[in-house]
Amino acid sequence: MTEHIVVVGGGTGGTVLVNNLADRLAREIDAGDVRVTLVNDGPDHIYKPVWLYVPFDESEPEDGRRPLSQLVDDRIDLRIDRVVDLDTEAQRLRYESGASVGYDRLVLATGSTLAPDEIPGLETGGHDYYSEAGATALRDELISMTEGHLVLSVIGTPHMCPAAPLEFVFMADDWFRERGLREGIDITYTYPIQRVHGNPHIAEWARPLMDERDIDVETFFNAETVDPEAGTLTSMEGAELDYDLLVSIPPHRGIDLVEEAGLGDDGWVDVDKHTLEATAAENVYALGDTAATGVPNAGSVAHYQAGVVARRLASEVRGRPATATYDGKTLCFVETGMDAASFVEFDYENPPSPAPPSQKLHWSKLAYNESYWLTARGLL
Repeated sequence: MTEHIVVVGGGTGGTVLVNNLADRLAREIDAGDVRVTLVNDGPDHIYKPVWLYVPFDESEPEDGRRPLSQLVDDRIDLRIDRVVDLDTEAQRLRYESGASVGYDRLVLATGSTLAPDEIPGLETGGHDYYSEAGATALRDELISMTEGHLVLSVIGTPHMCPAAPLEFVFMADDWFRERGLREGIDITYTYPIQRVHGNPHIAEWARPLMDERDIDVETFFNAETVDPEAGTLTSMEGAELDYDLLVSIPPHRGIDLVEEAGLGDDGWVDVDKHTLEATAAENVYALGDTAATGVPNAGSVAHYQAGVVARRLASEVRGRPATATYDGKTLCFVETGMDAASFVEFDYENPPSPAPPSQKLHWSKLAYNESYWLTARGLL
């Protein structure tokens, strides 16, 4: 009888995982003993880090988009559809198209969705670069900005790419300076707790850089409402900021399917942070943003977790104990301007220690962005 592994979500985690499985389980797949299906609700794979560069006219949205059919191994069944119902007891999925399918093992890699509607006025009063449409609209606003007050407000946590808000204000500061406009533009950064980043080590590193560059900081600022007509952002604590351009990190949520299936709250799957197995259902894994592990919602996390899940699934299929575990490994380049970057690497046991910014690290990040497609194909 053929064992069916279903992976839901064709982002970094899901794509790297199925290509890894195609390699590890090639013999079983070719023999018809194992079938692997990747389900995604659209035909394209999106590499979201590219969107950070779009507002500064350094990249185009299409630079971060490739058809999944070009990235996924031929041994994998690729289905473009949306999963609308999940029964973990019966081990069955139902698709938006109406079809229903059973699984033996399921991996949820459904990622994050933006929920700006949770903040009154944010949808019309703010811009973001966490979506393709948001990044292109923000590009138009930035290019036309010659003076005024730019506010970046981190509203939702956790959120994709935790370093990206810091990167944006560092890049904006440098970008306006290069164009001779910085003296007429104030930049303010807000964060919901009493430091500039969720990780205290990164916050301790970043704050002096912000002070050196005259980037104003408002910590313990939990944005509550936006008044687009007045150009004001008000916090739960009663503070109010006037803005000419508001760039927000909107609230993030997972997908309703996860909560409806009883796997976790707000669309995040409760998992064992080392094995990535769902705690509320058997034969279910989650990885990347979908897995509530406490590590950053970053592409590198999904990449490393995909390798762990692939090894565990291969062991299980072959009737062996699954011993591979995830140690919390995360790495990230952090842009500190338009031509300099830092680098951090950490795990559950070892905290981050950001490297001194350099042009070399900036070019390393750009080189990785270009080579990312090899990673998605499972070649790196």
